[in-house]
Amino acid sequence: MNKEFLNVIVADNDENTLIFFKNIFKELKISIKIQCFNNGKDLMEYLNNNDAVIPEIVFIKYTIPGKSGIECIDEIRAHSKFNNMVTAIYDEEIQEDEIEEAFVKGNNICMRKPSDFGTLKKVLTEIITINWQYHTSGLNKDNFILKV
Repeated sequence: MNKEFLNVIVADNDENTLIFFKNIFKELKISIKIQCFNNGKDLMEYLNNNDAVIPEIVFIKYTIPGKSGIECIDEIRAHSKFNNMVTAIYDEEIQEDEIEEAFVKGNNICMRKPSDFGTLKKVLTEIITINWQYHTSGLNKDNFILKV
């Protein structure tokens, strides 16, 4: 697959986190087109719209209002049009049983959001780089699971 950029969605109700994600993605060597949503309901309304650009990866805060991260994963995994989309659930305080539930429901990445910008940048860079490799090499995303 020859792609020049990744389409990425971030769903988080904290405006500062959205700004951090945008700034980190701008600094990467990989071109990224980013869309942001403040709640799970708006995210799913967008994704279910026939005109939506389906992203290669979507980052969803576990405790996002409207629809929880897990509810979004359930809805995403119920539709075949999202089969090639990688999902990443994250939160500051995500528990092991919540991580396990997310993986069981078909989530690809679980991330405990670091509290400092430098560590967040390192983790997001790693996730995006690995995801870019999957998309450009045609690897099977069905077995793509990462816990950071």
